[in-house]
Amino acid sequence: MKLSIVSPIYKAENIVEKLVSEIEKEVCKLNITYEIILVDDRSPDNSWQKMKTIAAQNDKVKIVRLSRNFGQHPAIMAGLHFAQGEWVVVMDCDLQDQPKEILKLYNKAIEGYDIVLASREVRKDSFLKKTTSKMFAKLYGYLTESNFDNSVANFGIYNNKVIAEVLNMNDYIKSFPLFVQWVGFERTTIKVEHASRDSGKSSYTYKKLLSLAFNTIISFSNKPLKLFVKFGLLISILSVLVGIINIYQHIVGKISVIGYSSLIVSIWLLSGIIITIIGVVGIYIGKIFDQTKKRKSFIIDKQ
Repeated sequence: MKLSIVSPIYKAENIVEKLVSEIEKEVCKLNITYEIILVDDRSPDNSWQKMKTIAAQNDKVKIVRLSRNFGQHPAIMAGLHFAQGEWVVVMDCDLQDQPKEILKLYNKAIEGYDIVLASREVRKDSFLKKTTSKMFAKLYGYLTESNFDNSVANFGIYNNKVIAEVLNMNDYIKSFPLFVQWVGFERTTIKVEHASRDSGKSSYTYKKLLSLAFNTIISFSNKPLKLFVKFGLLISILSVLVGIINIYQHIVGKISVIGYSSLIVSIWLLSGIIITIIGVVGIYIGKIFDQTKKRKSFIIDKQ
């Protein structure tokens, strides 16, 4: 098998047939063996029924259904487990990632790259989504001390050795593009055309996006822990300075209430220490707790 195309499916009953048709139309131009792997992330609509119909008529289409809605990135990981191609394309199902760009990605990959990422030249998303995405990219880049390009998402082509290493990562919280960034390998980026949504609207609410951003940051960066420590130490230092000032004011007679200075200094000092301890221990315990449960990040129901 030369090429596998993996796409997580959610609320795509009106576009999944067009997705497969467009992929086949473009991939056939390469004259190589291929497979299309569709992963139903327990979509509440009729996506699974449409997928079954397509798979029954086309032996190049493999379908997988998860036992519940696990999220986009676990669904991608599920699809990757079934991919047999030497090269693997990952793309969203909403046709914003355009199948016609697969040829460009593949031809660039065989020049000698292990990873070719699709950079959206002009994002066809709402102003608010583009703004929040840019803010997250800058925040993540700062916290991880890396260059994170918000024009790049899941869409790209990956050598099977890259996919093997990504699948070996046992992090409880899954983020496919960040896994790809972490594993390294020879890579490049090419500009692609980003389309408007062909049907419906994104299933990512801003609450979900905020939760995803928070979980991603605490899972891939320990800098927040260091910031908590610095914040706690800063409060402790400020409490010492306030204590010195209050002692001076007491000596010169500006403070007549006995015990005021020691009370304020004690409260500030202990607050700084407590914030530091809670920040460090709380986040670490939360991550360790999730990781040590060793729960699957997805469960296959049907295939």
